[in-house]
Amino acid sequence: MQVVLISTYDLGRQPFGLASPAAWLRKAGHEVTPVDLTRTKLQAEVVGAADLIAFYLPMHTATRLASPLLERVRAMNPDARVAAYGLYAPLNRAWLEERGAQVLGPDAEQELVDLVNAQRPTSTRFLAPDRTTQKWEV
Repeated sequence: MQVVLISTYDLGRQPFGLASPAAWLRKAGHEVTPVDLTRTKLQAEVVGAADLIAFYLPMHTATRLASPLLERVRAMNPDARVAAYGLYAPLNRAWLEERGAQVLGPDAEQELVDLVNAQRPTSTRFLAPDRTTQKWEV
């Protein structure tokens, strides 16, 4: 699965809130693109390929900067699941949910992995029929 982790306000310092979840998600077998919007523009092709787009919201300013982006990523990829995590995500639950984001907790590494794993399509491998309970006569 393709995951995009977005930080809106870290002023170019490597955000732990992106690096730690990225490590967990990659260990679980997912492809992760971390985006620090203070250093990089949000690219339509990255957002368009994502199965999950998650915003890291460690503070009030980051949360408010994410506001127009929530609508923008929805327009770029209406099929992607959108989530918000970090200290200010639960504090702004109603506001974020009104904008279509699933709200996770501040330490959301495992929650993000579980969320992406829940999106995985189930395997369609063939299973051999179980004929142990019925005796067939020929």
